Parts: sequence; structure tokens; C-alpha cells
Amino acid sequence: MVGLGTGGLGTEAVRTALDIGYTRLDTAEAYGNEAEIGEAIADEDREELFLTSKVRPANLHYESVIEACEASIDRLGTDYLDLYLIHWPNPAISLRETLDAMETLHDEGKVRNVGVSNFSAYQLSNALHIADVPIALNQVEFHPWFQRPDLVEYCEETDVVVEASAPLARTEVFDEELVGELAETYDKTPAQVVLRWAFERDVATIPGSGSADHLEANLAVFDWELEEADQQRLTDLDRNQAVYEPTPPDWMGGIFDIPS
Repeated sequence: MVGLGTGGLGTEAVRTALDIGYTRLDTAEAYGNEAEIGEAIADEDREELFLTSKVRPANLHYESVIEACEASIDRLGTDYLDLYLIHWPNPAISLRETLDAMETLHDEGKVRNVGVSNFSAYQLSNALHIADVPIALNQVEFHPWFQRPDLVEYCEETDVVVEASAPLARTEVFDEELVGELAETYDKTPAQVVLRWAFERDVATIPGSGSADHLEANLAVFDWELEEADQQRLTDLDRNQAVYEPTPPDWMGGIFDIPS
């Protein structure tokens, strides 16, 4: 339920996380750090790890998906991915074509699970109707300020795991007075309070940090719980406020930067 978001992290930070006890690592071809993660996990028992990577929105044509996945696997120094996600939907490329490629990768054993990221309920519904392989997970922005109840409810109804890609709202939610109050009340960090709240909502999280202290604290959210009233107070903070734009950032190459 708590993995490591590796965007911006290198080999040493990932090794530190592994030493602390993280076993689920989330990366993407767009992060540019798959080779560094491969170095970090080189001496680990592969079957004890759960590796996720994501394909860029510009690489969603059938052959491009296959090539991108194989390149990610090669950079990570593994034989397969536990989960492979469409990083962003791309309206310029047929979703059926993309999901056909995902099915091929799944059938060949290169990908054990298929999922999506940044999909709305409508886009997820389309994927579920098209795909011949189960959609295991939808990775989306989710935190106390941006809870997306309709999307979360639809995921629950269709047995799709919700995973928060920005569970701490990029630490901005720490400025929320209630979060600070609860951190003091429970003698926890603000991050622990927010991550525990997500855990009690059955939402998986992938906070990222290069600090050993923060990494250890973020993983320590399973042996205590929030009072139901405090859980509800955090839920009542929802203001439908995202902290990142609903389109791929420029550093990812954009949606329409499609190879010819």
C-alpha cells in the first residue's frame, strides 16, 4: 500500500529505500532514471520486488509500446515488469491499438499486470470495455484537497486499484492547519497522517523522498490508526484542487510529440 515514487531519485536514494524495507518501486521511461534503478536493484531478489514503469503518451502506437516496454525492461536489468501503465491518455492515438500492445506484452510474460495513469472515469470506462486483459490499477493525483469521489467509486465498482501519484500534494497539504494539528495529536509527521488517511481509504500511495528519515517515516503507517472522526475531518478538506496540470508536462515531450 506504500511504495516508492522514484521520479527525480537516483541509485543511492533507491538503495536506501530498499535497505529500509521498500519493495514496490514506481518509475517511468519519462523519468529518465530506469538505468539508475536497475543499478540499485541489481543485487536484490527480483521476486521480492514489485516494479512499475510507464510508457510515454507519445509512444502509444502498437509497435512503439512494445519497443518502449522492452527498452524499459532492458534499462531496469530485469526480464519483466510487475505492472506497466499508460502514463497519460493520448486522444491522437487509438486506445484499442495501445491496449492490444499491452495484451501482447502480457501474453508474452514481459508484463504481469496492465494499468493506466491519469485516466478519468470516462477514459477508464473506455479502457475496460476495450481491453482483453484486466486493467489492474489507475494511478492518479489523489490527496485530501483532491479526492475525486466519482472516479474512486467507479474504480471500486470495477475492481481497479486506485494509486495516488501525489499523495502529499507535493507537500503543499502540509500547510493545512488540520494536518499539523493531527500530526501533533498523534505524534506523527504530517506525511504519516496523510498517508494513513489514504491507507484507510484503500488508496495505495507512492510518496517519493531522498531522505532516509522521511523514507522510514513514510513506511511506518500500518501499526496505528486515525480515529474515525479525524479521518472524516481530513475527508472534509476536499476542495477539488489539483496540484499539477491535467496534461503531460513539457519535460515528458507532450501528448502530440508522436514519432513518425
